[in-house]
Amino acid sequence: MCKVRLTTPDRSETDISTTSLRPLTLTATAAALRDGTVTSVGLTEAAMAAADRGDAVYGAYLTRLDETAFAAARRADVELAAGLDRGPLHGIPIGVKDIIATAEAATTAQSLVHDRGWLAGTDATVATRLKAAGAVLTGKTTTMEFACGMPEQEHPFPIPRNPWRTGRWAGGSSSGAGIGVATGMFLAGIGSDTAGSIRVPAAFCGVTGLMPGYGRVPRTGCVPLGYSLDRIGPLARTVRDCAAVLAVLAGPDPADPDSDAEPLPRPEYRRDLTGLRIGVVRDRHFPPGRDPALDGVFAEALAVLAGLGARLSGITLPHPAELVTAVQVTVASEALAQHRAELCHRWLDFSRGTRGLLATGALVTGADYVQAQRVRRVAQRAIDALFTEVDLVVCPTASVGAPRFESLLSPAGLPENDELFGVINTPYWNGLANPVLALPMGFTADGLPLSLQLAGPVRGETALLEAGDAFQAATGWHLLTPPEPV
Repeated sequence: MCKVRLTTPDRSETDISTTSLRPLTLTATAAALRDGTVTSVGLTEAAMAAADRGDAVYGAYLTRLDETAFAAARRADVELAAGLDRGPLHGIPIGVKDIIATAEAATTAQSLVHDRGWLAGTDATVATRLKAAGAVLTGKTTTMEFACGMPEQEHPFPIPRNPWRTGRWAGGSSSGAGIGVATGMFLAGIGSDTAGSIRVPAAFCGVTGLMPGYGRVPRTGCVPLGYSLDRIGPLARTVRDCAAVLAVLAGPDPADPDSDAEPLPRPEYRRDLTGLRIGVVRDRHFPPGRDPALDGVFAEALAVLAGLGARLSGITLPHPAELVTAVQVTVASEALAQHRAELCHRWLDFSRGTRGLLATGALVTGADYVQAQRVRRVAQRAIDALFTEVDLVVCPTASVGAPRFESLLSPAGLPENDELFGVINTPYWNGLANPVLALPMGFTADGLPLSLQLAGPVRGETALLEAGDAFQAATGWHLLTPPEPV
């Protein structure tokens, strides 16, 4: 097990430099912009320089927006100098997953099939909100095809590679967002999560990722995968960074009937968790194929939470097998409903992994789909009852570090259950409406990040963010960065 420990995790936040965005935090950089230590143009130059150095290796971007990014950065510097402050994202470089529409570039969904004219010249609701907040959009980041395929050499798109080991997967489907934050190509990335697509790349790339509660962030202008499962949320260096982005993205949207009108309370950050009740999940999260370092790393993370005053108790999640199956049935069915017409006449233009998922959807009956939704409702009631006994739930995000590429697909083009779904602990929570946070907690023996998953009650983002921030204030894993490309 890796023994690296930062005893003063805030120290790098005081060393602001525009030569690199690693390991700068968004919140510290926002303060530096206001005291004149840095400029938005300087930050954007550093972000683009990082992409110039490393993106040919890592594959974070599908489309870079250098020209419009620098124009936005210059505008941010002028506005801030004139006293116009649009908030903590003003002048901050941010990457956007390429299933989210932006006016500056076509949305490809990393697919040969997707219509390049879809919402052309239009911003998704989240892109509109980012721009209104003064963010600098640096480009459209890599995903898996329609947020559900797997990396494949046969298609003319970048292969997202893990910045800690390029022979490993960066996680998906918000791959480029995780890579870009880890390597300093931007200070936050906007991803989506249908079965773990924010939390898995956050875990494998060693950054922080937040899947907000269902409906907390509008999805208007986002290519759908599973309409009753999809969520949009941030990946960034720290929990506070994610909170700053969420505050901009959240809020009702008349065009999204599922968007939540409930106000998002501002976190009140504290350095202790005295009295907080945290339920610890072990069942099904420590399979025989887990990384040998997981047990010790997770035990150390629990010790940190207990040392902060949290009261830990063992719990069992209700209906785990049934709910994960319901999520798989739901996403396959809803993805097929979205792509059925194109699948019928452009089968070979889809990637093997996407074809496999969509073909699975064709095997699901209407009765199967209805039963899956019944399971989700039963599980939601059970998890709501559990959250009357605990305030948060903690478990590993995945039971392994980033897998090798060759372990991702079976000969049929489907993800290997034993190699992938059996060691990733994210899909359970997509069948529910609860918010979930993934944050670094240590490393495997060979230097791959391991991640802690914290879940909160419905509309419980604030308590979740406060606890995650306290954990990061007591540890330094989130400030460690992968080596520069050679």
